[in-house]
Amino acid sequence: MVKYIDNTLANSILPVRNEDANKGSFLKVLNIAGCTNYSGAAYLSSLSVLKAGGGFVSLACPDIIIPRISSIMPEVTYIPLNSTSDGFISVNNEIKNISDYGIVSAGCGIGTDVNVRDFLINLIKSVYNTHKLVIDADAINNIAGYSGDLSLKNAVITPHPKELSRLLKVNLEDILENREKYARIASQKYECITVLKGKNTIVTDGDEIFINTTGNSALAKAGSGDVLTGIISGLLSQHMTLFDSAKLGVYLHGLSGDIASEDLTQYSVLASDVIDYIPLAYNYILSEE
Repeated sequence: MVKYIDNTLANSILPVRNEDANKGSFLKVLNIAGCTNYSGAAYLSSLSVLKAGGGFVSLACPDIIIPRISSIMPEVTYIPLNSTSDGFISVNNEIKNISDYGIVSAGCGIGTDVNVRDFLINLIKSVYNTHKLVIDADAINNIAGYSGDLSLKNAVITPHPKELSRLLKVNLEDILENREKYARIASQKYECITVLKGKNTIVTDGDEIFINTTGNSALAKAGSGDVLTGIISGLLSQHMTLFDSAKLGVYLHGLSGDIASEDLTQYSVLASDVIDYIPLAYNYILSEE
């Protein structure tokens, strides 16, 4: 039976904010994102963690892009990673003190490269039992190119239809015609929560299916998916479950786009605008009370 994510549901799963909370009350987020050509993805996915309510986020990215974004994003800490000559994360990297983090998000703007893939697969295998994961964009594309076994049992994956097509080795047309079916198959295969993006985004654990009721064409912009990754990560850091974080994340993301488009029109909303409208989306959800 298909269920719908509406304001009542969103309000019912909203994380509680204790008055005496501090940044240590929440799980730290490690965001692995960016390459030379996509430093903006690292910015958007990191900042939206905090805007969604997270308390602490570290951005692990190629060292060469940190100067581009650190001056405009002082709220984030940075972990410089060795990079290849092409500006991708190189395989010879080790993130120290990874046990300090409870959430690992990976994929926004990291590119598809054998070095990135090997680094990513090694990382996932080392943390999938101990951390909650959010896997997006090029992380999905790199996993699709990996021939070994891989469990994502503590993960939310957030593919758009073409990325899911690559991951499942299924024609894109089949995905588009049977979105619920293939979203469920992805969750069952990888033991994860699947967020299949698009109009009426689907969220499933492989059994239950929820369909989102917010969002419009304003979100059809580069960087929009990076913001969603950050929102879900920020919700996870507030001790939400994987499934609830995904459900609330897509609703909050779409609602931010809806409210932004009322001021800016669906033509002119940028991904960075969506981040700015997250507080108003929260206000709308809270108005249900």
